[in-house]
Amino acid sequence: MLFGAAGLRSHIWNNNLRSLFLLAAFPVLLGLLGYAAALIWTAFNGRPEYIVESGRVVGGYGPPGLRGDLLYAWSLMPQIMMGAVALALVWFVIAWFMHQRIIDGATGAKEVTRTEEPELYNLLENLCISRGIPMPRLAVIENRALNAYASGLNQKQYRVTVTRGLMQRLDKDELEAVLAHELSHIRHHDVRLMVIAVIFVGIISFIGEAISRGMFRGGRIRARGSSGGGGRGGGGAVILIVIAVGLVALAWFLAIMIRFTLSRRREYMADAGAVELTKNPDAMISALAKISGRSRLGETPDEMREMFIENPRVGFMGMFATHPPIDKRIDMLVKHAGGKRPVTSVPAV
Repeated sequence: MLFGAAGLRSHIWNNNLRSLFLLAAFPVLLGLLGYAAALIWTAFNGRPEYIVESGRVVGGYGPPGLRGDLLYAWSLMPQIMMGAVALALVWFVIAWFMHQRIIDGATGAKEVTRTEEPELYNLLENLCISRGIPMPRLAVIENRALNAYASGLNQKQYRVTVTRGLMQRLDKDELEAVLAHELSHIRHHDVRLMVIAVIFVGIISFIGEAISRGMFRGGRIRARGSSGGGGRGGGGAVILIVIAVGLVALAWFLAIMIRFTLSRRREYMADAGAVELTKNPDAMISALAKISGRSRLGETPDEMREMFIENPRVGFMGMFATHPPIDKRIDMLVKHAGGKRPVTSVPAV
């Protein structure tokens, strides 16, 4: 029995909540990196003198020792976070205006019209008309691989792109299901969400690299220690640097994992959305089965492959997969949409 439309919407709604929760974690990670940068600054440059009278701190920047250094580093956070936010805004502006040109250059996608690809164009147009969705632009990549993706940050930029191999190997219902999958990415603002995630990871990587370079000048760490009256020497500064390195590593690792988890959730959601649009879970399942193992698009950069309908990674690298395995996606459709698992697979070419 087919899983009802209400059930599919609930599945999409639950994934949306999870995605929002994951995305909300990025500013927290940015804050971790900001504090790491403040610790490095304190370790290299010390902090203003504190004044101690009768065993009590009566002036300056906190108590002597490590605790005082940690508190002083925290006081630097507003200035550091202002710089990080400014960097994020610059990155957003670049992504907003240039992302489509970058994608086209990496994948070789070319826009097509109804006259050039009438069947493909009509399939997408009919899906849009059925739900009152504005028609996105359409593009084709001349490649035998079986893959597709959606791109764009606003209504004027939205575009669905498919490979020539996908058009040749999938039947009409399967191709319609793939188009519905990509159209669901547009309907749910997945592309915009993933660009935001990519920007945050880029910022975290950039700041992490800047911190790492700042720690090494002339091939050695310039650990000066606090200039406060405690006279702790370089050993205290080394502790600050160790803490900072730990924060950088933690922020980077968690950012990568959140980004990949966010992408995997969105793929499940788009599969469910495709079934909601076409009312044909078996077509989506069959399309995924044919795409499995046949989706590799040459030397396309990793950042581009994250947008594709399939981007497989196996073994240990599966921890960093941007897409759930095809088998799990099929299982989800069988469970939530009432589809049937294919009995046989299509031979690879």
